[in-house]
Amino acid sequence: MEVLPCPVKINTNLRYEGGYQAADEGDDCAAVSALARRLEDELRAAKSAQLACGEVLLPADLLPRVARDVVRMAENEPCGLRGCTLFINFENDQVCRRLGQIKCDPNTVSTFELFLTLKQDSSSWHSILPQFLKNLTRGRTIMISPGFTLEKKKLYRSYLE
Repeated sequence: MEVLPCPVKINTNLRYEGGYQAADEGDDCAAVSALARRLEDELRAAKSAQLACGEVLLPADLLPRVARDVVRMAENEPCGLRGCTLFINFENDQVCRRLGQIKCDPNTVSTFELFLTLKQDSSSWHSILPQFLKNLTRGRTIMISPGFTLEKKKLYRSYLE
């Protein structure tokens, strides 16, 4: 999997259930880094199994942004990040398929699920790559867009709601 620098800063499309305040700079950096590595591992595993391609190219900041948003969405949950199950989906040509899932703590019952949908990049910057770079990859190359959606589903009811 190749990480490419993002040529243009693009805001993510995020859907949050209930909304929340943006987290301060004191994000748990260790949790964000660990989750970003686990996301990368899942995408590596899905590269040949579900995507059947030679290369997956993604913006350099995508996985840390996703991980940071997941950690933020877990802040107000009863078990925090430990109660999260993250489902990773990939959408291209109006077809959405499951790539994998991450159970943040296998020893904790899931209290909420997050559905991450990565999208294929349809921007024109792929078309300006020189042909020899395209030919260096073995098989098809999939480019992931900098935008993504992250949807939350609570698995419990609170008496305060």
